[in-house]
Amino acid sequence: MTLGSTARGLFWMFRYLERSENTARLAEAGLRIALTRAASARDEWASVLTTAGVYDRYQATYGEVDPAHAMDFLLRDERNPSSVLSVLAAARTDARAVRTALTREVWEATNTAWMAVADALSHPVSTRDLPRVLGLVRQESAFVRGALHGTMMRNDVYDFARLGTFIERADNTARILDVKYYVLLPSAMPVGSQLDNVQWETILRSVSAQSAYRWQNPGQLKPAGIAEFLILDRRMPRSLSFCFMKIMDNLGYLATDYGVDHDCHRQAAELYDTVADRSISSIFDAGLHEFLSQRITDTSRLATQIETDYRFYA
Repeated sequence: MTLGSTARGLFWMFRYLERSENTARLAEAGLRIALTRAASARDEWASVLTTAGVYDRYQATYGEVDPAHAMDFLLRDERNPSSVLSVLAAARTDARAVRTALTREVWEATNTAWMAVADALSHPVSTRDLPRVLGLVRQESAFVRGALHGTMMRNDVYDFARLGTFIERADNTARILDVKYYVLLPSAMPVGSQLDNVQWETILRSVSAQSAYRWQNPGQLKPAGIAEFLILDRRMPRSLSFCFMKIMDNLGYLATDYGVDHDCHRQAAELYDTVADRSISSIFDAGLHEFLSQRITDTSRLATQIETDYRFYA
């Protein structure tokens, strides 16, 4: 196996693992809103499908949004290549292909994750069982990440794995904010107005940030504060700022290992500059949607450049 194909396998293995957890968190947020706001359940599930980037595929498969179909599509439908079951299968396939680059613990954690989740999703999941199944997906993803941190050398293998994680995580956080901020904000109210706390908390829950946000902002659940926390706070491991910083760091380690800078290193530095020393008011003034849309585009372009520079498909 060539260096490029090994790098590709590691990069995508951890993108897929991150995506499985992100999808589970989105589904959990959708479930909470559906249970508390039955009248708007269909709109919320449409929002979840849009955030996950699978709304058009869902419509082509089912047509009108139905909560049960939406959940099944997100979790186990083989016609959805981004379903939890599909991406975990892809992660396991990539892990097997790069098995010699992984420690035994990372491989076993990945294989166990696939088997446990495949068993749990072998049939449609009832509403009563959904919290347990979604918790299982998050837990198994965390076990793989823990095995990576605890047993892998900090070399190029580790760096490509982390690049996949943070590329996927940055894309997910930007999409959640871009879609949900405006879906949840009534058109008659200006950006920054107070909204129902349950609705705003879904944004934080979608990225597992509700506790951290409350620690930093006790008694405050404000739209602008949430956007600032998830875009600019470098201490928050799912913020854009944190993800872009880690992408730049891991690419820097690769540049040191291989003794060469590529175009992706320049792009990563430029991407980090878009959130460094920025205020949330300046982002709102320029347009939050425009800012987030451009970051999604930039992150995708950077991922493609990494694949090109490190010859993933050579």
